[in-house]
Amino acid sequence: MKSKTIRRWSFIHTWTSLICSAFLLMLALTGLPLIFSHEIDHLIGNAPQVKALPEGTPPLDLQQLVHAAQAHRPGEVMQYFGWEEDEPHAVLAIMAATAGTEPNSSHTFMLDARTGEALEVPSANGGIMMVMLRLHVDMFAGLPGKLLLAFMGTLFVLAIVSGTVLYLPFMRRHDFATVRTDKSTRLRWLDLHNLLGVVTLTWALVVGVTGVISACADLIIDAWRNDTLSAMVEPYRAAPPLTQLAPASRLLDIAATAAPGMRPDFIAFPGTRFSSEHHYAVFMNGSTHLTSHLLTPVLIDASTLLVTAVGSRPWYMDAMGMSQPLHFGDYGGMPMKILWAALDLLTIIVLGSGLYLWWVRRKAAKESVR
Repeated sequence: MKSKTIRRWSFIHTWTSLICSAFLLMLALTGLPLIFSHEIDHLIGNAPQVKALPEGTPPLDLQQLVHAAQAHRPGEVMQYFGWEEDEPHAVLAIMAATAGTEPNSSHTFMLDARTGEALEVPSANGGIMMVMLRLHVDMFAGLPGKLLLAFMGTLFVLAIVSGTVLYLPFMRRHDFATVRTDKSTRLRWLDLHNLLGVVTLTWALVVGVTGVISACADLIIDAWRNDTLSAMVEPYRAAPPLTQLAPASRLLDIAATAAPGMRPDFIAFPGTRFSSEHHYAVFMNGSTHLTSHLLTPVLIDASTLLVTAVGSRPWYMDAMGMSQPLHFGDYGGMPMKILWAALDLLTIIVLGSGLYLWWVRRKAAKESVR
């Protein structure tokens, strides 16, 4: 590789790394506990547990659960119901002052699906894990924070690519995994920095790209609302406002008929971000671990309970759906989480050693001109 080309790649690698390093260190440190968020919630007692009831106790219908939620949070309106695989007898409920209230101002709790008993979810409304999540997602700055982190993620990807280009000539001259222990401390750290960078290369690219996609989630959802959802609800654009909602009791049966072979992931009530003013939106997913993150909306008229549309999935919504669990290693159970955590720790070393090498080089350059 010509020296001029090397200098260009070195410039790109140095400055993309420096600009994003502080943010990447924060993301790596906050991301580590988030990989094990479910396990930590159970360990510190923040995971609600439903009561043991006789086998075969029937669940309440959805409208009864709506009434139970409204009794628990009087004066608020339903926004979402959701289901989680690890709590088959519980329903996740989200309520707020208005249907259109933004997510960070909503209140999340669980309902025992058989009794309607409300169970608080501390980790969803505050506490240390929520602080970690907000720092990792938007640094408590909303959309501007998310876009800033998306930009930093893009710089991180450029740093990975440029670092790989710079490491290729070194690999041609030395065996793979060479660390020159007989050289200076700076060269030993340089070799270790390069080696760990190559070891974590694929993982870092995956986490970097999925992180950028996840950080752009608000823009992706807005694009879906303005494109797919807008087309699905076009016939209702001039419809008068709803005065009364039909009971939610049969929503799951209606959605299952419209999307056979799929199961419910969550229900968006009328007026929320994922529905329209005139529809219940039941989001259905597949039965495999991969397709469980790919959502198909079934729009149900909130006054007649007739299915008005079964939405197709735009590629960008699929990309977002697959990126978020992959970002936290949530595809392969505990072994994948442990692997993700180990690679996260190695990445912290790569970032820290990169800052050290820049500082040592800068210090040496200053001393040379004295």
